[in-house]
Amino acid sequence: MDIWGAAVLLGGLVILAITTVIITALALKDTAPQDRAGILHAIAELVRGLRGRR
Repeated sequence: MDIWGAAVLLGGLVILAITTVIITALALKDTAPQDRAGILHAIAELVRGLRGRR
């Protein structure tokens, strides 16, 4: 893998991490405590799907 391939891979992971944090923050805002586990589970499934580990 050359330097550009590594940079694209790293950039993709950074974008995925930032997007995950934003989605999580928006989803948990004004959410009842009993609903948070389900939301976090759904977000984890979404991230696994995006990464291709499903």
